[in-house]
Amino acid sequence: MRLSLNSFLETKVGPPKITTEPKLENIVSTVNLACELDLRKITLQAKNAEYNPKRFAAVIMRIHSPKTTALIFSSGKIVCTGAKSESDSRTAAMKYAKTIKKLGFEVKFREFMIQNMVASCGVEFGINLDELMLSYNRFCTYDPEIFPGLIFRMEEPRIVFLIFSSGKIILTGAKRREQIFSAFSKIYPMLNMYRANRTITL
Repeated sequence: MRLSLNSFLETKVGPPKITTEPKLENIVSTVNLACELDLRKITLQAKNAEYNPKRFAAVIMRIHSPKTTALIFSSGKIVCTGAKSESDSRTAAMKYAKTIKKLGFEVKFREFMIQNMVASCGVEFGINLDELMLSYNRFCTYDPEIFPGLIFRMEEPRIVFLIFSSGKIILTGAKRREQIFSAFSKIYPMLNMYRANRTITL
């Protein structure tokens, strides 16, 4: 019988004793303006836009507050990146929509969704990635000659961790904030079991 990651962890580690928590670094969201867009017109009339169709089939637009970048496609879809919170991501998306509306397009604001959240943190100890890989190879990818971090794929919640020997942790794949903290609370005691024989200052 296939053992879930949750059950696997419960058989190996005790309750978490967390001394740090993840910090949101980037939120990726999408919105549908429900109209076709003339990307060249947007580039010519908007001050904060750039467009090079030979390199990428979208207008790149930036605003300073909230500090974000948008990819604007002719289909009316927008991808917004760089926000540090859910509310900032929505505010930014609405500002991009408003900017495009001022250029004469009949835009609507539909299907706003958070697609991905990226967070980071550092534990107070180094991590033995080789031992971690040997014990949890079902969930891990690790080849230090290609990439220095271990990739750990948690099943529930479905979060991907990039784990570095220094104790630096990057979490990605969440669509809700609580998924990040739930996943970290599950993996932290396991990381503690594979701490390297040194203490580091973060």
